[in-house]
Amino acid sequence: MRVAMRDFLAGTRAFLMAIAVHVMMAALVVLGTMDWKPFRPPVLTGLTIEAVMVDTGVIRQRREQARKDAERAVKRKAEKDRRDKELKARNERLRREKREAEAAEKKRLEDQAAKKREQEAAEKKRLKQQATKKREEDMRLQKMRAKQAQDKKDREKRRKDELQQLREKREKAAREVKIEEERLKQLDARRKAEADAQRQAIAEADMQRQMAAEARVGELATLAQRYALEIQAQVTNNWLRPPTARPGLRCTLRIVQIPGGEIISATIAGSCNGDEATRRSLVAAVERAGSLPYRGFEEVFQREVTFNFKYDD
Repeated sequence: MRVAMRDFLAGTRAFLMAIAVHVMMAALVVLGTMDWKPFRPPVLTGLTIEAVMVDTGVIRQRREQARKDAERAVKRKAEKDRRDKELKARNERLRREKREAEAAEKKRLEDQAAKKREQEAAEKKRLKQQATKKREEDMRLQKMRAKQAQDKKDREKRRKDELQQLREKREKAAREVKIEEERLKQLDARRKAEADAQRQAIAEADMQRQMAAEARVGELATLAQRYALEIQAQVTNNWLRPPTARPGLRCTLRIVQIPGGEIISATIAGSCNGDEATRRSLVAAVERAGSLPYRGFEEVFQREVTFNFKYDD
């Protein structure tokens, strides 16, 4: 811009000087052809008159040349003004295009930065939600593990309590046996002293024991039947009958347990007229029960239990 302004001023000064030179030349020509003395009528004398001839064509040529030079100077100035105007318009257009390009680039960068901020905010929100979900899942797992540990601890305590009770009962039974043996010894000693009376007493005692044993056998048989019915009911309650199970189902199951009734394993041990899905459902019903009835059935407890599952509904 400064260079263009400097060129414009230089051209303007050159044009003005050219016009001034031509004007001065034209004025000199005009002044040279004029006589500034007052006009006086010629006085004829005897002297010889010398005439000076002025060529007006030359003057006209000079005037024409000055006019043409002035016109050329005006045209050059007009052409220079036109070029300067075009240059100014081009520079203005370039500046406008540059400003528009800079504004567009600025807007693009701002939009890109805004989009990046939105993406970063969305990513931050997603990570926060993921961290929250992970914390919640960790807390849930911790609670579940704590509950499982507590349940295991409770089961272990119950098992120990039941084992302790069993040991106490066995010790009590052993003491009772020992006392009974001592009593029998005393009876035997008395029998020797009182042979006849003791033989009668022993015979009566033997009769009473036989009757008691027979009664006990009957009680145990009844208790065993109740035990089998309890197992059947517990397995049935935990059985999720599959659609393929049909009435008339008969399956023999073998269950292994420990004192206290906790189930170790369950299998189909004998004949079973059910399909594979029914067999799996019966094993799952036993495992789902977790433990078999124990309290009240200690006397008929067996580590391995075999029973027939029936379904006629």
